[in-house]
Amino acid sequence: MTDYRQPAEWAPHDSVWIGFPSHPELWEDDLEPARGEVIAFARAVHAGGKGERVVLVTADEASADRARELAGDAADVIVEPFGDIWLRDTAPIIVTGAAGRAATDFGFNWWGGKYALEGDESIGARLAARTGWPVRKGDWVFEGGAIDVDGTGLGVTTEQCLLNVNRNPNMGVADIEKRLKADLGIDRLLWLGDGLANDHTDGHVDNLARFVGEGRIAIPTPADADDPNAAIYEDAAGRADAFGLEVVSIPSPGEVLRDGEVIPASYMNFYIGNATVVVPLYGAENDEAAVAAIAAIFPDRDVVGFRADHILTGGGSFHCISQQVPAA
Repeated sequence: MTDYRQPAEWAPHDSVWIGFPSHPELWEDDLEPARGEVIAFARAVHAGGKGERVVLVTADEASADRARELAGDAADVIVEPFGDIWLRDTAPIIVTGAAGRAATDFGFNWWGGKYALEGDESIGARLAARTGWPVRKGDWVFEGGAIDVDGTGLGVTTEQCLLNVNRNPNMGVADIEKRLKADLGIDRLLWLGDGLANDHTDGHVDNLARFVGEGRIAIPTPADADDPNAAIYEDAAGRADAFGLEVVSIPSPGEVLRDGEVIPASYMNFYIGNATVVVPLYGAENDEAAVAAIAAIFPDRDVVGFRADHILTGGGSFHCISQQVPAA
């Protein structure tokens, strides 16, 4: 079990699964605008064939037809029924080892029982079966957005999510670290505290802190005194520094509101593709500064920013809707 390890996201990919908005009753007026944002993301990752193969995962044939119409030759399209598009959390995590690749499928309970939509509990097993590789079962509740790794066995997560009683109420720190080592090859784990304010995932780390190199982690800095996550960013940076990591500062978008409510908007939800890094933007003052800061980290890739307002109405952004398939 422990021979396998989750590679860093910047390691070469064969392809990427991207969820395509498929349910009008969930997305309402945001359905077609969200589809447009997803297609812009997919095209950037495909990069005219210079990037990686993109597989748009749709929930039904009508959505598949629309995905093919919008994506053209930039993506393959498959149908696998799901509840919603957050494949970072519901798709299997592909691990690599001496024996090759394997798909690790975890238990899923709709982020602690919040949004019980049919298909989300089984999409991981179905996508894993499509790979043709050995399928490994992580027999506990876990979501891919709750972890980030640097490929050396080092991972980062949050206490708010992985220690939440709504996931695995009988598991403590030692139990979780043992499972992560067995399932993903993580033998060193940085525990951060809380995730972003009003994050329905209970603080997924991919909105807060991302590895950008071995032992190198990017964490936002507050935009201003009114930044709703200022204390969270400062605590995370302090813990990472004390752990011995190199901390790279990325601007925060600050307070982003929808219908008067603070939403968990974050530039950290970027996706690292073979050719392109795609950063979500929100029309905030720091949009351009964030793209520039991330571009400085990845000089060997194109770094682009795209608006993700409509995807965010569902609760996430580009990283949340994607799950990479690493090369052998």
